[in-house]
Amino acid sequence: MLKVDGVFAGGGMKAFAFVGALQALDKKEIYFDRLAGTSAGAIMATLIKVGYNSHEIAQIFEELELPALLDKKRFRVLYPFYRWLRLYAKMGFYQGDVFEEWLRQTLHAKGVYTFSDIEPGTLKMVASDLTNGNLLVIPDDLPNYGIEPENFSVARAVRMSCSLPFFFEPVKLKNNNGIESMIVDGGVLSNFPIWLFASRNQPRFKRPVLGFRLSPSEVYMEPREIKNALNMLYSMVDTMRTAHDQRYIEKHDAKNIVFIPADHISTTNFNITDEEKDQLIDLGEKSTLKFLKKWTY
Repeated sequence: MLKVDGVFAGGGMKAFAFVGALQALDKKEIYFDRLAGTSAGAIMATLIKVGYNSHEIAQIFEELELPALLDKKRFRVLYPFYRWLRLYAKMGFYQGDVFEEWLRQTLHAKGVYTFSDIEPGTLKMVASDLTNGNLLVIPDDLPNYGIEPENFSVARAVRMSCSLPFFFEPVKLKNNNGIESMIVDGGVLSNFPIWLFASRNQPRFKRPVLGFRLSPSEVYMEPREIKNALNMLYSMVDTMRTAHDQRYIEKHDAKNIVFIPADHISTTNFNITDEEKDQLIDLGEKSTLKFLKKWTY
C-alpha cells in the first residue's frame, strides 16, 4: 500500500474521468492522505477525504440527475428573457442553492458538516476573490474574512470553488474591514493547484504528490492568433486560467501528473449522456493505469 497526496484539476462534467482514475488507484492499492482541488476537482477531493470509496463515488455520480442540480424557476420558463435579466442583476443564471444542498446532504451522510470534522490541513480547495483580485485557499484564508475555519461549512466551501462565472451566482463574503467580496470558481485563477503541495517554495514531504489533470498532455502556452475582440477575450480568460499554474508545473512535478485527454466533453454539459459518462470513467481508468506502469516516485 502507498500513501500519496492528491490534487484534482477543475473540468466540470469532464470530472467523471476522476472516478475511473480512483478505481485504477484502488487496484494498485494507492490511497490518499492530503487532498486538494479546484471546482469539480474540489468535489472529488472532498468526497474522497470524507470517506467515500471509488465504488460509492461511482454510484453517487451514476444516480445523480445533473439537470436537477440547477435551480428551477417558474418565471424562467414563462419568460425566457428573465434569465438574462437575472444574469445582469445576480451575475449568474443559477443560484447554486440546489447544488449546495446536494453537497450538504452527501457530506452529512458521512458525518461531515464543517472543517472541524476533517483532520486539519488535509483538505484544501481554491476559489477566486474577484473583488480583491486574490486567490482564496479554503480553509486557510478564511480568517481574512473574519471566519473561523473550523466553523465553516465544507459544502459551502466546495460551492464557492465551483461557482463558474455567469453560470452560478458568486458567493459573497465580507473581510475583516467589512468589505464584501465576490467569490467565484477557483479555476479563474488556478485550475490545477498542485502548488499547494508541490511548489518550489514549500518543503518536500515524505509522500509523493500525485496530480490529475483533464487535458491530453503537459501543454504550455502556445502563441495564439488574435484577429478580433472575441479572440482576445478568449485568450485573456484562458491565460488567467492557466498561466499561474504553469509556473509551478516544473519538470520534477510534471512526472507526477496523470493527464486525461477529456477535451471532447464540454465543461458545462449538464445533459451529458450515460454513454459519455461511462466513456469518461473508462478513459480515466485507462489513462491512470498507463501512467502508473511507468511512474517512479
